[in-house]
Amino acid sequence: MGNFLSVINKFYSPGSDLYNLLLNHSQCVMTLAIDLAASRSLAVDYELLASGAMLHDIGILHTHAPSILCTGSENYMRHGVLGAEMLRPLGLEAEARICERHIGAGLSACEIAAQKLPLPQVDFLPLTLEEKLVCYADNFFSKSTPSFVPRKFAEVRRKMAKFGDATLARFDEMAQLFGSPDDI
Repeated sequence: MGNFLSVINKFYSPGSDLYNLLLNHSQCVMTLAIDLAASRSLAVDYELLASGAMLHDIGILHTHAPSILCTGSENYMRHGVLGAEMLRPLGLEAEARICERHIGAGLSACEIAAQKLPLPQVDFLPLTLEEKLVCYADNFFSKSTPSFVPRKFAEVRRKMAKFGDATLARFDEMAQLFGSPDDI
């Protein structure tokens, strides 16, 4: 499974329910991200893509989301920045940026301020292909209703639309780049 497994094992108890939930979800995101990149013959760093996908949700450990087995004290919206804080001391800067930038279709500083989200008021928008692929693929899998089958594109797009025009535009831009999981 690569180096990312040793990173996950550093923070999670192997075999625990939360560990298994994180691994299953992350493997689904990784597989879809790699499949999408390969289907479009994109020039991506596949090693970084795999590592970033497997580590993108590592920060959930510190959040309070009992429905998905998270018993920490932090707001769930913070799991990306918390994950980045966990990875940076390990020298995993690129993976840390993937953590920060994978929420929804990314978040701008203006959206964070307008929605009064419990995040630093900076842009957390995916910029690289690897960041965008993880962000995009993550939307097709839920931790609260785990499944190895991605949600349908139309369902995910409707969900994105609920978060406003800017979110939907970013999602649609990623869909243009990567296509629909329905088609691979």
